[in-house]
Amino acid sequence: MKVNIEIECEPAEARAFLGLPNVEPLNDHLVAEMQKRMDANMSAMQPEELMKTWTSFGLQAQDQFRRLMESAVAKG
Repeated sequence: MKVNIEIECEPAEARAFLGLPNVEPLNDHLVAEMQKRMDANMSAMQPEELMKTWTSFGLQAQDQFRRLMESAVAKG
């Protein structure tokens, strides 16, 4: 036998019903702190430099992944 029950409620209502803590204030504080830190870092870096940094991480990650796959193929 299979029984499906659909319940429509807000996330806050579901948390309260299940007895879970309300982490919304903590989440709001965390997001505000992250925004503050990002704003501080963005003012310190020029957009061109920021893009170079992000791009270099992407290329490094691609190169590392390629080397990992090559070594896996060589061992196999």
